[in-house]
Amino acid sequence: MSHGEGEGALVLTAQEMLAGGQSDEEVFADLAARTGKWGVCVLAVCLALGVPRVDAEARLREVEPLFADFAVGEEEDLAFVLRFGHVFIVDRVLDEHEEHIRDLLEAAAGARGGYPGSLLGWFRTGELTKLFLYFTKTQFRDQRGSPADFWGAMTVAGELLARQDGPNHEEVIAGLTRCRAQAAAIGAK
Repeated sequence: MSHGEGEGALVLTAQEMLAGGQSDEEVFADLAARTGKWGVCVLAVCLALGVPRVDAEARLREVEPLFADFAVGEEEDLAFVLRFGHVFIVDRVLDEHEEHIRDLLEAAAGARGGYPGSLLGWFRTGELTKLFLYFTKTQFRDQRGSPADFWGAMTVAGELLARQDGPNHEEVIAGLTRCRAQAAAIGAK
């Protein structure tokens, strides 16, 4: 690949690499090291993944200031930072039912006092079952958050998820059972 290749060629190359099994992080690092065009490579990987151009350009504007913190030869390190900055995430469009579940999980997260930033990707990609199962392990300590609101939202989210058939159905049912028990214990106080 020459340094003179344009964005279109980089998008095609990125698509081929992704189709070949490389991760978005690996594709960016490889293309960036080959071309030296870090910004164009961010766009190329985003576009190859299916991120709309407007969103890809906005993401690039957000991360461009980070480029000054890296030198030629540190493309893998930059790729790692971009990955954890969720630059290459493809936001999933949810249907009305899924949006309702996501809203309940967001309400639960707020009632527990927030969530680790690493879970943002799950919210953006619509990994609702994973989020539900993660949150079912919540333990309230130090009187932070609102356990009643949390377990109430989680119970409703669990009931909606339990109506769906999926590979984690038994885990969802177990999680829902925990949510109901926690909500009942709080209600009994």
